[in-house]
Amino acid sequence: MSEQLTQQQIEQARAEWVRAQFQKANEYLAGKGIIPDTVAASESRYLPPYMAVWKLNTKDKQSFWVISGDLPTDHMAFSAAPDAREAVRAFSLHWQLKAQQIIDSGITDKTKQDFVNLLVNRAHALYEMFNNDELWQAEAVS
Repeated sequence: MSEQLTQQQIEQARAEWVRAQFQKANEYLAGKGIIPDTVAASESRYLPPYMAVWKLNTKDKQSFWVISGDLPTDHMAFSAAPDAREAVRAFSLHWQLKAQQIIDSGITDKTKQDFVNLLVNRAHALYEMFNNDELWQAEAVS
């Protein structure tokens, strides 16, 4: 007999996923030598368990979009996109270009081929999310 998850359990799992992605985004930036200070929660968006797009601000007044989830964690300057939806599109296009650069430089092993496939698949999925108006109707995260 399978157990049904209660609404509370679903919300708890969602909140845990969001916290984990927020931590992942912060650790990713820190690993790049960028120390986040605050998150602009009202401008960030997430779609558990697929992706989260965070606007993270640094103490030196820089801002970055960071994407994490069931895809490669990546970042770009806030100036690259005016909002989270456009950031999703920008990540999609960036990953398509990155995959093409890897292909053009010559794929010499299975690891590179797997990474190219991952980039292409996730780029297409992100673009579909960007194009789905229903996903962007929801209120900002709080």
